[in-house]
Amino acid sequence: MCYNQLCITLFLSIIFTIFVKHKQLPLRSLQMHGARAIGRIYNLQRATFGIASTFSTRICGAKTFVSTLPMTSTTSSSGRTTPTKLSPELVAQLGKPPKMRDNPAFTRVDSDEFRSIFTPELEALVALFKKYNYELRIAGGAVRDILMKIQPKDIDLATTATPDEMKEMFNKEEVRMINAKGEKHGTITPRINNKENFEVTTLRIDVRTDGRHADVAFTTDWQLDANRRDLTINSMFLGFDGTVYDYFYGYNDLQQHRIVFVGDADVRLKEDYLRTLRYFRFYGRIAENAHSHEKDILEAIKANGDGLARISGERIWSELQKILVGNYGRELLLEMHNCSLSKYCGLPAQPNLKEFDRLCADLDTFEKPHYPILFMAALLHNVEEAASLHERLKLSAFERDLALFIVQQRARVDDEYKSLLDYQKLCLQPYAKREYVEQLLKYSNKEELYSQLKAWKTPSFPLNGNALKSFGLTGKKVGLVLSELRLLWADSNFQLGSDELMEQVPDLIKQLQSPPGTPKKKQRTQ
Repeated sequence: MCYNQLCITLFLSIIFTIFVKHKQLPLRSLQMHGARAIGRIYNLQRATFGIASTFSTRICGAKTFVSTLPMTSTTSSSGRTTPTKLSPELVAQLGKPPKMRDNPAFTRVDSDEFRSIFTPELEALVALFKKYNYELRIAGGAVRDILMKIQPKDIDLATTATPDEMKEMFNKEEVRMINAKGEKHGTITPRINNKENFEVTTLRIDVRTDGRHADVAFTTDWQLDANRRDLTINSMFLGFDGTVYDYFYGYNDLQQHRIVFVGDADVRLKEDYLRTLRYFRFYGRIAENAHSHEKDILEAIKANGDGLARISGERIWSELQKILVGNYGRELLLEMHNCSLSKYCGLPAQPNLKEFDRLCADLDTFEKPHYPILFMAALLHNVEEAASLHERLKLSAFERDLALFIVQQRARVDDEYKSLLDYQKLCLQPYAKREYVEQLLKYSNKEELYSQLKAWKTPSFPLNGNALKSFGLTGKKVGLVLSELRLLWADSNFQLGSDELMEQVPDLIKQLQSPPGTPKKKQRTQ
């Protein structure tokens, strides 16, 4: 190593040490990109960093910029940032991440799924980026789906253009932009021809992470952007000429139905703890069998399980729903429990696995899809646990009430509820909805009764609250009497008319009055 190279290496070490201490940046967040990637941060063609503090020095006649959010641009007189260009020898000495392709552009696709994405709006957007000499590629899930011969539902795009450059370009071309919230993450959303929206995100690296959110720095290096992604199968890009760009053998993993993280699983999980659940979701989508997890991945998931406590309940529930109703839902939930994740997902530390197993087997006889909350309800022992589940996951009102209804009513099946009439009467209760009762029958594996109730057309009840005003009833008493009248109506096989029901009202009013001997409340002492 020459003397100048040695000085450069020592300088970079000092700068990174100061930066880590000054910003309290975990060393792991530097390790996450590998040694070669750290070097490449200084070798960017154009990088934009926010300036909380900027280290600027002359090395070999060029400037180096190192900084963190909030993001602003550091530019030269020409309007472009000019970072240091390190020698190839020095970069090579820093090493490279394991199992990285020397030539990421190794194959091309020309499938029906690929050709189907080319709407006039997408072609116009591609032409616009080409006109301004910015690279644009398809990223992430759409690439994975196309390679699996699945029609992608939406397309995420990545570009070398910064948000400011995209805004300048779209304003010049009079293209409307929407959803400004994504700009702080580098995402601009143009609406092309007033027909189709596209999310276009600047290539970036994660400078700092807190387990959910990241401070980012923009880059033009596609490999660095791929390196920050969670799974190898999600780290590929696709050019509009059909070229597949795969840096970490995601293509091979996809062909082998193998789900692995980019680099070190422990580092990837610490960057964003939601990746724990994303791993299980994509395992259900991609894997060929339920039990081919790699041991080191499960160990990393177990070691980082408590990080899920930092993730919002809504995000956890969003992932859980997809896991539960996807392939291997039962096996994946059990594996998650083995990794000690249950308590972080709103479930009891010792969920009702026996009931869950029973439900998963029984639901195979019913037509899909099933409500994910049914599976969660099976894992609960009592209504208190149902309330805790809602508190953690922030369920919808329907999901919350259905879970409570199932947990409260399931013990009465085959005891109080036996016939179709019993379930029809249950539908008339003020605390029940017909759909809740149908789901209770599905949950309880009552296939014939479930079909009968689904086919039943609820007759129209012949009375309403106004009919009871002549009896002097008001407020809650009206609802109580109507509820009792509905049950009498159901007992008659829904044959009683309004006059016959009105004859029952005086007796029902007497039953609602306080029975003899009921002590009155003591008056407050003056």
